[in-house]
Amino acid sequence: MSLFKEFRDFAMRGNVVDLAVGVIIGAAFGKIVSALVANIIMPPLGLLIGGVDFKSFAWVLKPAVGDTPAVVMQYGIFIQTVFDFIIVAFAIFMAVKLMNKLHKKKEVEKPAPKPSVEETLLTEIRDLLKEQKTGN
Repeated sequence: MSLFKEFRDFAMRGNVVDLAVGVIIGAAFGKIVSALVANIIMPPLGLLIGGVDFKSFAWVLKPAVGDTPAVVMQYGIFIQTVFDFIIVAFAIFMAVKLMNKLHKKKEVEKPAPKPSVEETLLTEIRDLLKEQKTGN
């Protein structure tokens, strides 16, 4: 039972649970962005380049012969995947930038703590000692 207890402790550690939540949300976010790219961004882009669908771009390396299928390099799917990645990366960048901006605002809004009575007295003593040294 010791091995099971160690595994349970490991699996329930905060970092592991946070990571699992992040992966699940990231996968869902990826699906949303992929749908955005495939259904919203790519159709107008395809229209701009003459109504061509990127996924249909391919080079036939060896044509089909009888029952043997053709050998095709589908570089259009690769182009589509690169666009997906760029848009996902940009969306994540903007989300992190927004989070950092909000985090900085919270830090700025905190007023600096007032010095304690001891610190104030020590500062005054320091200033008086400096005046005495420069006055002599």
